[in-house]
Formats: sequence, C-alpha cells, structure tokens
Amino acid sequence: MATLSLSLTPPSAVLPYLTRRPASNLHPRVSSRGTLVCLGAKPKTPLPIASPSPLGDDPAKWDPAECDALLRGGEQVASVLQEMLTLMEGMEMNGAFAPVAVELVAQGVIAKRVDEMESGFLMALDYMIQLAQKDGDDERNSLLEVVKQTVLDHLTKKCPPHVQVVGLLCQTEKKESRHELLRRVAAGGGLFENDKGLKCQIPGANLNDIANQADDLLESMESRPTIPDRKLLARLVIVREEARNMMGGGLLDERNDRGLNTLPQAEVNFLSKLVALKPGKPLERMISDVMHGKGEGADNAEPNSVLEPPTGISGRENVTGHKPHPVRPGMFLETVSKVLGGIYANNTSGITAQHLEWVHQTTLKILQDMAF
Repeated sequence: MATLSLSLTPPSAVLPYLTRRPASNLHPRVSSRGTLVCLGAKPKTPLPIASPSPLGDDPAKWDPAECDALLRGGEQVASVLQEMLTLMEGMEMNGAFAPVAVELVAQGVIAKRVDEMESGFLMALDYMIQLAQKDGDDERNSLLEVVKQTVLDHLTKKCPPHVQVVGLLCQTEKKESRHELLRRVAAGGGLFENDKGLKCQIPGANLNDIANQADDLLESMESRPTIPDRKLLARLVIVREEARNMMGGGLLDERNDRGLNTLPQAEVNFLSKLVALKPGKPLERMISDVMHGKGEGADNAEPNSVLEPPTGISGRENVTGHKPHPVRPGMFLETVSKVLGGIYANNTSGITAQHLEWVHQTTLKILQDMAF
C-alpha cells in the first residue's frame, strides 16, 4: 500500500456552525432538540455531522485557535492511520477483499477512539483528503475517505434520533426517498432502503423536532457574513420544508411559526421586486442568482465588517452606515411562507397568493438542483 503523507499545512475547514441569529428577532422558544453534540463521552468541542468547509488560502486570515486545533487533530489522524496500517500489514490486500478489510479495520480502530477525538480531527482529515486529491493519489484518498465516513457514522449513531434523521435526509438525493424516509421515521422507524439500494436501520423521531433541528442549523449558518457550503445549506432548507409539509398543518400550522416579530428587511425588499414582475424564466434566473450567492444574496467577504440588523421595513434607506444584510435562502423561504400565511389567514387570497406560491415552489426547485 502506498505510504501516506501526513504532513500538515494550513487548515481547510471551519469550526461547526454554532452561532445563532440575533435573539431580538425571535420569541422565546423552549428547545426540544439536540445540537450536533454527540452523546456519550463529550468531545472537547461539538463535532459536526457534516464535513467542515474550506477556510481559504490566505494564512493571515487563519484563526490561531483553529490552527492549534488542526495540529492536535492531525496528530490523532496520524495515530489512527498508523494503527490501521499496522493491523493491515499481515492481511491479504488484493482483489475484492481489500475494501472490506479496510472498512473492518477502520471500524475497529475508530470505535476505540471516537469519544476522545479532538475538535480538529475532521479538519485535519479533510485537509489530508484535499492533499491526496491534488496529488492524484487515489489509494491514499480512498483510505482517508473510509476513515472519514467511519468517524461520521460513529458520531451520528451517538446523536439523538432527530439529529440522525437530519443527517440521513441530507444524504438522500431523491425527493420520493426523502418523503418515504420521513414517513418511516414518523411511524416509529425501521428498515429503510436508500437511493443507492443500501439498507439501514432508522430510528423513530418527531417530525417537528426534525424540522426544528434543520432550522437551528440554518440559523447558525445564515447568521454568518459568509456561507462556505451552499450545498449543505440548500439541503437543510429542503429538509426543513419537507418535514414541515409532512406534518399536515400547512402554512397556518402553529408549529411552523418561528416567532418572527418583524420580517427581515433584505428578504422583504427582494420579495417586493419579485412580486412586481411576471412569473417566468427571467424571474426564475433572479431567484437562482440570489440563491447561489449573487446580487442581493452575495456574501459579505470583507473581514470584521458589521452587518445592519436583518429586520426592518421594505424600502427603508440604510442610515446605520452598516453593510446591508444579504438575502439568505432559509430566511427568504421563511419570509415567503409568513406572507402567504397572513394572506390565507385573512381570506384575501388571489393573484398575489398565486404569485407567491409560484415563487415558493420555484425556489424549492432551484435549491433541489443546488443540493444534489
């Protein structure tokens, strides 16, 4: 087997998304959901189910604390790989048995260490994977990917049921399969066959907890000046919306109310532009651009900049001197749903309601294409 390169240079991952939107925009809500902190022996900092995302190539912008975590995590990755290589030295690694042998060894080694892993373990692992891909070393990349997936599987099993389900939904490409998974989960769990024909045992979970968990993660990601992983963001929006739709209460279901006192200014301004135009391809392109982080949805790339509060009145001039808050996919759909709910509650549905329904469905279609 090829010798593994374990050298560590700059980090290529961000820490888990753990911040939230300003509390002033939300009514107090009793938390019924777990975060991505795994049960069992508590790690030094929460480990994400999803893979971390790149930080960038400018060393001047790296956080020293993250660099330190990366180095500690790198030492653990090196130790895990060394133990795996030692165990595989006496094995026959040719033919179809090789992938199975690697997975079995990874399961045994990681099971002993998963509760003691540093917060930078996945950061270092992701960087090593990127190095292997740049070097064109498929064998090294394959081994590292097996280690990464094994770690994520162990962490997922230690998390609460609804957190596990969110992770499974984010890996399920077909809409019909996600709906079937949600139905099985709501019915108490059981055996489920995914898109790729693989069967797995899924837990039972509450649909409302699933939607709220996805919403919490969206809040954490969208409150940041930049979104490093829009594919993951799109998947979380889809999971939240489909779990809410499955509950059956529709837009007026009180369980879907996040408690927004004031609609967010950036999203309202963008929605005002959309309803002034006729549905069609040009309007779809406008929505697509914003969902992909262009135009009104562009990230604020300047470091240490201050964003203006996300709530306000449509059309109000920016007098704070702060940069305008970008339109975010999760909050945009939340705004559309809130406006639609108000229209239906007052029995004033008409052409505007139809237009908003078109915007809602078109946005979901665009996010589906982004996510998978």
